[in-house]
Amino acid sequence: MALTTRIPHLLVVGLGNLPFPQTRHSIGHLIIDALAARLGVHMSSDRAMGGVAGHAKAVFDDQMVDLTLLKPKPLMNITGPAVASALRKTVQSASAMIIIHDSLSHKPETLSVKFGGSANGHNGVRSVISALGGEMGFYRFRIGIGRGGNDAAEYVLGRLPYEEKLYWNGEGRGLDIVCKELKRIAFNPPAT
Repeated sequence: MALTTRIPHLLVVGLGNLPFPQTRHSIGHLIIDALAARLGVHMSSDRAMGGVAGHAKAVFDDQMVDLTLLKPKPLMNITGPAVASALRKTVQSASAMIIIHDSLSHKPETLSVKFGGSANGHNGVRSVISALGGEMGFYRFRIGIGRGGNDAAEYVLGRLPYEEKLYWNGEGRGLDIVCKELKRIAFNPPAT
């Protein structure tokens, strides 16, 4: 009898606002697009998934991961129901979901990985937690955008600087870090 190895399945959701691409607030969307390009995941509008989605078997180094990528269609602050629906249709377990979002509390070109915890004032994450009935047992990739000026809303809706786009895009070092963390989570899930 042959042993079969179970391929881990991850749902990776990039938060953002489709009407405001290339802004600091939509950095989650930018990273999803970069992952799709690097890993060969075809993205298309998917009504059942509630946004632009793609699914493929992706290889991180020499290990295969069943990967679903999603850019939710609803605006950031009301994205929770779409994310909860996508979770039910894919991985079912919140611990196999990664939410990528902007963070004013972290310096630009930094990634802070967090499992569980509160929304820390991020309305998109708050919407996801609410739609999951208070479930906070998912990963967050908090992408540093820094804090500029007095008006946070104006700042986050400002254009993402070119250098930061390069860092998180294509062959950028930031995307290497994202891929390394995705592999780590796929093969070292939290104890539940």
